[in-house]
Amino acid sequence: MERLRVHINGIVQGVGFRPFVFNFAKQLELTGEVSNTAQGVLVEIQGKPGNVQRFVDTLEQEAPPLAVIAEIGSESMTVKDEDDFRIIPSSSNVTVSTLISPDVAICEDCRREMFDPSDRRHLYPFINCTNCGPRYTIIQNIPYDRPFTSMRHFELCPECLREYEDPQDRRFHAQPNACHICGPHVWLTDDQGEKMEDVDPVAEAARLLGTGMILAIKGLGGFHLAVDARDDAAVNRLRETKGREEKPFALMVKDMAVFRRLVNVSEQEERQLRSIQAPIILLRHKDSNAVAPSVAPGNDRLGIMLPYTPLHHLLMTHGPDILVMTSANYSEEPICI
Repeated sequence: MERLRVHINGIVQGVGFRPFVFNFAKQLELTGEVSNTAQGVLVEIQGKPGNVQRFVDTLEQEAPPLAVIAEIGSESMTVKDEDDFRIIPSSSNVTVSTLISPDVAICEDCRREMFDPSDRRHLYPFINCTNCGPRYTIIQNIPYDRPFTSMRHFELCPECLREYEDPQDRRFHAQPNACHICGPHVWLTDDQGEKMEDVDPVAEAARLLGTGMILAIKGLGGFHLAVDARDDAAVNRLRETKGREEKPFALMVKDMAVFRRLVNVSEQEERQLRSIQAPIILLRHKDSNAVAPSVAPGNDRLGIMLPYTPLHHLLMTHGPDILVMTSANYSEEPICI
């Protein structure tokens, strides 16, 4: 038998790395333990030398899709008397040297669940899992555990807690895990900050956008200011309100079908648009009349992105299929969070 202590640094917290290690170790019939630390992830593995070596050699290739391993180090240890592999509580010290995962666009699994009437998170605007959702935005300290995030204010309901504690579940230690019962909710206020009662906030927001109103809409981090991109009067009013005279506005479109009607997009660009980063891409537009002239005056390209949060997807099922989405701040000032 052989035992190794393995240190892994990089983006290895908040990306499903511990459940991956747990299941990988079980698959190779290894015992030991894994935990988050301020330096990354610490693993102790024990078993037949060939299996231990295979674990180390293939760790990076087999890692979860959101993980980025910057460094792996290992050292020999004394063999222990144990018969299982465990995920143990995180440890912390004064030295912080690991990377923090960025926020990640909603994954296909969560999007499918959100639109499934039989799913308990049907139409939940903050659905997420280990493979998507907020990370960098909510973290306040490391190791990346729920008590060190803004989600500490939301106590998990029994069903969410079961998912959170099950290494076989897609939401194992997904720190933003939540649902209609225990998680954050969405609401709508008027221009005086008064909550609008007795309305579906998402459907009403979409209706207001369709009437030419300017809305502030929460993204993963800060807010966007949004208007119907086909409404030239609304776009010009946004320019005046924001103090932005000529600089083009970014657009968010409902889906790739709308995208293809609006701009020329290659296969490579489509892959980028659908990636976990969900970037804004500059593309040459097909029809200059498809959006308001004031969106990008005198420019033959449009900066466009796909919806990347559950709230965006829900909003665009109700309302305009092309929205101006620009940072919620007066020009040259910090974004409103």
